[in-house]
Amino acid sequence: MWLSLGAVVLLLWVQCVQGSALPAMSSYEFTAYRMQQYNLAQHKHGCRGAIVVAEARSAEEPSLTRRCVIMKVSDFTEEKYFEAQRQNAAAVLILLPKNISSIPHDRIQFFMMSESKTLQKETLMPVYVVPEDEQLIYMYEEVKQAAATQTSSIFVRVFRSMVTATAFQILVSSNAPIKAITDNAVITLEGVLLGTGEDAPTIVITAHYDSFGLAPWLSYGADSNGSGVTILMELVRLFHKLYSSSSTSPQYNLMFSLTGGGKYNFLGTKRWIEENLDHAESSLLHDNVAFVLCLDTLANGDELHMHVSRPPKADSPLHSFIQHLEEVVSSRFPVVKVGLVHKKINPVESTVAWEHERYSLRRILGFSLSHLEDPKSELRGSILDTLSQVDFRKLKRNGIIIAEALARYMYNLSDKGSPKDVQVFKGQLDFLDSRISSLMSFLTSVPRATQLLDKEPSHILLVNSLEHEFKCYLQHVHRHTFRQDKRDPDITFFDQMNQPIVMYRVKPAAFDLFLGGCIAAYLGIVYYAIQNFGYFYTKLKAAVKSKLQ
Repeated sequence: MWLSLGAVVLLLWVQCVQGSALPAMSSYEFTAYRMQQYNLAQHKHGCRGAIVVAEARSAEEPSLTRRCVIMKVSDFTEEKYFEAQRQNAAAVLILLPKNISSIPHDRIQFFMMSESKTLQKETLMPVYVVPEDEQLIYMYEEVKQAAATQTSSIFVRVFRSMVTATAFQILVSSNAPIKAITDNAVITLEGVLLGTGEDAPTIVITAHYDSFGLAPWLSYGADSNGSGVTILMELVRLFHKLYSSSSTSPQYNLMFSLTGGGKYNFLGTKRWIEENLDHAESSLLHDNVAFVLCLDTLANGDELHMHVSRPPKADSPLHSFIQHLEEVVSSRFPVVKVGLVHKKINPVESTVAWEHERYSLRRILGFSLSHLEDPKSELRGSILDTLSQVDFRKLKRNGIIIAEALARYMYNLSDKGSPKDVQVFKGQLDFLDSRISSLMSFLTSVPRATQLLDKEPSHILLVNSLEHEFKCYLQHVHRHTFRQDKRDPDITFFDQMNQPIVMYRVKPAAFDLFLGGCIAAYLGIVYYAIQNFGYFYTKLKAAVKSKLQ
């Protein structure tokens, strides 16, 4: 009797364990985005691997060999990444929250620093980033809970692994090898506003429009450099109004350019300068250039750093413009700190830090304006540089400072006795909040990584729209498309940057052994009961008879 009762209890318990488990081999497919992979100036960057067949594990696990390490953005650190690399982990999968603003500011800064250092070296370990969803959060919590049991007793760990744990198998399979891409086109747009008078000096205002980050498909570049493009486009609109009337048209030409390849050694700027100086029969860059103003990362902070290759001479146009800019800041925005950052160009180095250095190499005076002091700042290339990180009030303020300083310089307002707090851009000439917001939203609507801009329809549309905007306000608008020499490319990209990943939710192999043991025990009990049926029947009959008596 007791054997039969025990068999029933064992069967019910096993069924209960089976019913609580996730369906065996149930799967979930999602798209993940691979880490940058490119070659620049004979140096290799990013991850060289794409294929993953491994079990998911938390970064807290002591053993990560041949495992896919799962981390949230808030967990990701340089130390954990290199530890996974040291242990020969199969891959790293980073979960990106849908709402970046929900991440504490200090964690964002910490992730950006780790992201920047991760990209400096190449690795064979595949690294993927994927936006969070309910299924992925469930997986993350499960593997994290499994890691937490490592501090429990050996019996608890074994029991959980055999009965209650859920294993997650991550699969990225691709039959095609990763291929190099050398036919990327880099596009640069230019347009001018022609001033009055013959041989008018030219002021060049430029910004690069591409973005950079850990994964190209998730690099939206709001501050770097959507902010610079936004201010440039507003300057185009406002100065177009001034140049439209002969009474307000200054004696300066304004030349605007939007350059591609800015995140890769300012390749588009380099080729555009060569096109104008070495190949074009006539160009404004050939003639009297007062200075070049490069706009870069201007959507945050209360500092404006003017980066120069050499300090401007006291009687130079650049020195005069800087004085006007400081005058605008001191009279209208005293909270802003303005500083000059001098960095010599090292001719031995194959890369440049700021866009103005491309002009300085051709002996054209220029400077870059940014709220960043360090050219290697992690803020210049991160997947967390999204619209939620932009301070629109400061973006507008910086745009006003630049516009007012340009107007004071071109119209020579200081020498004409105008008050220090004079405002040129007000009323119909004011910066429009709605336009700034629309431009930033448009620029961050798609990732602007260089390797995507000439391949994907939505990205091509973005460049076409910027060109259309130039044609609405500027003269002599030209689109320069630069293609690389396939035999000796300046930069080499690689394909398979977005991959379908399949996640299988399965019980560990130990569970199958445990379940098989339970079934064998049950069958053994049943077999024993059948073999001894006569004995059990006699005992049961005697017990019933004694009870009736």
